[in-house]
Amino acid sequence: MKKITSKILSISLLTATLFMASSCVEDLLEQEPTTELGAAVFWRTEADATFALQGAYSSIRPLFDRDYYLDGHGEYVRTRGTSATNGNLRLGDAYQGANYNPVGYGASFDKMYRYLYGGVNRANYVIENTNRLLATANPSSVANLEAIVGEARLLRGMVYFRLISMWGDVPYISKVINDNSEVSDITRIPMAQVKDSIMADFTYAFEKLPVKGSAVGRAGKPAALAFRGKLQLYWASWNKNGWPELDTFTPSASEANTAYAGAAADFKAVIEDYGLALFRGGEPGPIDEIGKADILPNYYYLFTPVANGDPEMIMVFTHGGPGTNQGEELMRDVSGRSHEGSQCWVSPRYEIADRYQSTVTGDFVEPLIPMNPTTAGARTMPRSAVNPQSYADRDYRMKSSIMWDFERSIGMIALQSTGWVPFIYRTWNQPVTINGERLTSYNTDGTNSGYVFRKFLRNYAGQGRSEGNYNYPVMRLADVYLMYAEATNEISGPQADAIALVNKIRHRGNLPALAADKVAGKQAFFDAIEQERIIELLAEGHRGFDLRRWRAIERVWGAPYSDGVWRIDTHGANQQRYYQNTDERVYQQAYIFRIPPGERDRNPNLTQNTPWL
Repeated sequence: MKKITSKILSISLLTATLFMASSCVEDLLEQEPTTELGAAVFWRTEADATFALQGAYSSIRPLFDRDYYLDGHGEYVRTRGTSATNGNLRLGDAYQGANYNPVGYGASFDKMYRYLYGGVNRANYVIENTNRLLATANPSSVANLEAIVGEARLLRGMVYFRLISMWGDVPYISKVINDNSEVSDITRIPMAQVKDSIMADFTYAFEKLPVKGSAVGRAGKPAALAFRGKLQLYWASWNKNGWPELDTFTPSASEANTAYAGAAADFKAVIEDYGLALFRGGEPGPIDEIGKADILPNYYYLFTPVANGDPEMIMVFTHGGPGTNQGEELMRDVSGRSHEGSQCWVSPRYEIADRYQSTVTGDFVEPLIPMNPTTAGARTMPRSAVNPQSYADRDYRMKSSIMWDFERSIGMIALQSTGWVPFIYRTWNQPVTINGERLTSYNTDGTNSGYVFRKFLRNYAGQGRSEGNYNYPVMRLADVYLMYAEATNEISGPQADAIALVNKIRHRGNLPALAADKVAGKQAFFDAIEQERIIELLAEGHRGFDLRRWRAIERVWGAPYSDGVWRIDTHGANQQRYYQNTDERVYQQAYIFRIPPGERDRNPNLTQNTPWL
């Protein structure tokens, strides 16, 4: 085999899964695999295969570990920009330069498309060469080598799953590409065929992987099974709801039913067969009073390094933290300058607050009333959006996820704590006195809603804004619970076991069980499941994909040529209006992404998705 060129092995290995290729992907065809060493020299032992697999993890990690940006495609998160570094895959280049508004985003993910194919080629490199080792391996090494192939096939399946979820029909490459000429005339493959290949990858991974990964960040059987279930759930959704923008796809009700059943079976096995449990037993934990943060609910800690290695995290991508050059930048993206000079690229929208239900009734409360704080009584009026007491007795995940006026967090500068910083919308870095305590307010102008995230924000100093060591989840048990409930509901309506699982998730927010009217029929239970997906998975990158597979964009933003929908702030000011007087083509372009024109210029055999012609 010819010499392979890449930079993976020129970078020191930091931990079992933490090292990163650093190369610029110029087009789909620059897909350089894992090592600078010739295969005949390198590929000799099981350790070589393991080392190459680590390179694949490190190259595919930055295709998923900033998915929180993608929540900007929904209605509850604003992504005004990113901290990604142009030209540096490890630092987020796959996400850099894209549009994260709820409309007009479909033409801006050319980089992601190309980097995803780079990830495919890195996985293929491991699969191809490890299979060569298997041909002559000692019997004692066969199981471990097959598990390595399984992990690489799981990664490849995840990448192709992302590709078809965004672009529909895509080219399918199952071998290492050493020269652009090998794929210069490649064509798009019908999504159904690609789906079957992904299913085969996930099934092989499930059969060959150990029950538990050999290290944190290494996949086990539950991950493969969960992703296989998710693929079937999406396939069922597309077949039930249609995907008219993909003109090669014909939906089938019988395909949908079969896929829902397959998804339910896989999710049920994940839930029942591996002893998995929600973080801290799914208990809500204690909570501090309004305006205090010494005691935070368990859900908050699920999104800090405390949860690294927890069984709820079925599959994660690991990060090295300080001194490794492998840190995550979650704090930089979700918090403000008070927190190591962070930039608040991602923030909650005003409208999320009314989605948090009452811990007393278990249902929605009367909507908040936006008010200018200078208005007499605004800070004390019931239901006022600027009255902190309006947020009392809500789902514990609210305090864990967002901060409103006078909620506080630990400020951090130069790796040292600066003490409590209260968030007060539009009051940046100002001296304030609260109950006789002199403080300096949270410093950010990055939010335009009246809220900032607490979710993903560390509550201790000592790490820079780009030195996080949180293991970013791409599959959580809570998501599996909700996907199982969705699949079974589509088949048979509300089922007792699915209702119980949704109630387990609600319990972590200290909410009562679902009332009878919430499980009275298929639509009512679907609404309850969607509600939990909105709250439980907030800012984890799921909402845009859900809206597209459910064909729900019009339900959220109004029909074509309608008035559109404003996003406002806690003071009552209009901020952005989306889908105002928007024609059908713009909606169509929100449901399917554009095949990169640069790829089509290089290869005229690549067709374009119809809304982009």
